[in-house]
Amino acid sequence: MRPSLFLLSVATGIRIMYCKNDCLRDYQQEMRLRLFEEWELHRSVMVQMPTGTGKTHLLAAIVREFLCGSGSRVWIVAHRRELVEQIEETVSRYGMGREDGSVRVMSIQWLSRNRKIVNGQPDLIVIDEAHHALAETYRELWKSYPEARKLGMTATPCRLNRKGFTDLFDTLITSWSIAEFIGRGWLSSFDYVSICANSREQRLIDSLKKRGADGDYQVKEMNAVLNRETGIRQLYESVRRYAAGKKGIVYAVSIAHARQIAAYYSLHGVESVAIDSKTPALERGRLVEDFRRGKISVLVNVDIFSEGFDCPDVEFVQLARPTLSLAKYLQQVGRGLRKSDNKESCVLIDNVGLHRIFGLPVRDRDWEAMFEGRMAGNAQPRTRMENNGLSVSCSLSEDSKRNEGLEIVMTHARLLDAVRNGDLICLGGGGPVGEEQWTVLKAFHDRQSGLWGLRCGNKITVIPQYREVFDICANRAAVRFKDGRTGVVDESGVPMVVTGCCRRLRFLKGELLSVTKEDGKYSINSLVYWVTYVHNVVYSFYRSMIYCYINSTQRCAGSIVIDIIPTNGADKRKFFPFAPYFPVTNVIKRYFYPYFPAI
Repeated sequence: MRPSLFLLSVATGIRIMYCKNDCLRDYQQEMRLRLFEEWELHRSVMVQMPTGTGKTHLLAAIVREFLCGSGSRVWIVAHRRELVEQIEETVSRYGMGREDGSVRVMSIQWLSRNRKIVNGQPDLIVIDEAHHALAETYRELWKSYPEARKLGMTATPCRLNRKGFTDLFDTLITSWSIAEFIGRGWLSSFDYVSICANSREQRLIDSLKKRGADGDYQVKEMNAVLNRETGIRQLYESVRRYAAGKKGIVYAVSIAHARQIAAYYSLHGVESVAIDSKTPALERGRLVEDFRRGKISVLVNVDIFSEGFDCPDVEFVQLARPTLSLAKYLQQVGRGLRKSDNKESCVLIDNVGLHRIFGLPVRDRDWEAMFEGRMAGNAQPRTRMENNGLSVSCSLSEDSKRNEGLEIVMTHARLLDAVRNGDLICLGGGGPVGEEQWTVLKAFHDRQSGLWGLRCGNKITVIPQYREVFDICANRAAVRFKDGRTGVVDESGVPMVVTGCCRRLRFLKGELLSVTKEDGKYSINSLVYWVTYVHNVVYSFYRSMIYCYINSTQRCAGSIVIDIIPTNGADKRKFFPFAPYFPVTNVIKRYFYPYFPAI
């Protein structure tokens, strides 16, 4: 070992200059310097950087620097042969080969079987896609080589089962957020389209109950529910409408599902191939190369390209596989966020509604909490607004046919505007969803579209789609829809009442709605009894205000219904004899006296 490399900052600085790592981008240089600072204090460090920001290049630069004139040995370990090949290629470009044996790139499967024949002891062990490091095969490396320094590289330091990494790694270094990488031009902006919340597809996904050994949806049940012609046809229509002529990757549920999708797309003129674990390595490499050269338009895969696939000119990503894993979601959408010269933006087609449980990819994440095991890297608990929430555009009767189509959740132009203005609300919030974030319903204005949406805390519950938001009370909002009609919706956009075309709506105390018609006429609606009142009397009695509403719609047999709602919230309903000459205020005074004693 070379303790001077880690204990003396001056020596570290000299070594950095000597190794000429000026080919790294500014954020990679920053991460490299932070890593060597942490290595002065800790032996095992995990580094988090978003997918597409050059983790492998940073890895190679760090390894070269570690080896520079030292005679040390480095092992780089990955869990897939594609990753091994990719790392070997990158490492060779940095001037390090297999000849002297100083760098070994191996799969964890091969290493666990052949550790006895591997010569020497490693001075540094690098784990690529280190969120897999909790597996026992990786833990053996810590047990067998306790003196070796450890470096873990990952975009998603989280686990579905909420297990932390602190028993393997001493500390976590995090890079910029995805939003910041997009804002600075290092990652591509994106358009995000998704199935509607009340669509048939979303209801099918919500019906999935079985779980696999990893805690995610069971593949067998997903295949039985989603691998059908109507669903595959909808997948194709989504690509045809939003990504026609573009190159892309589709994530399928199963091998059978992937092959069905590829066959259907090819039959309809979109050159597609399916790649899975059964595809021979040589054939897989040839198909990927054909995709890079443009001979193939679409690669349909089953968990093959979730990690390590490097093709910057991917123009769309289609999510056709439900998941409860945040890591899987971000790894998959990240395949489309890499920048390329001729790509203005990427299209993310969410045919399984993942943004409803994870937020948009640009949402800020508490990686430290997940690294420590204080938070699981899974879907947030499905709340009422996510299970039953309908966007207004998909819930009104005249728009019912749109339920089975897609809705635009975010455009690349709006996203760039939000990133540059630091609009966390538009970006989908700044942290994990907690109960405290759902307490206050507020309206927010989208400057680009000119429409209004709803949010609770930092969580968008309804995307911008209202021409006006008149008033908000508790979990309800009085709004004007795009078609000019007015009504009351709940926090997730589900219409509770539609009032027609009105000039103004306003909430009153006691579960009441004030409605001003276009002609200026005024009425009051009960949100409890769903009736309209045509007359009201306000009576003050011992400092307590009493509202008395005469319900003309329920006159019967010489009586009227009077709904009396005090300001203390205790509403009472009583039938009174119909006697116009009898002052209503006296009725109130006699009936409610026990409830309003003198103060």
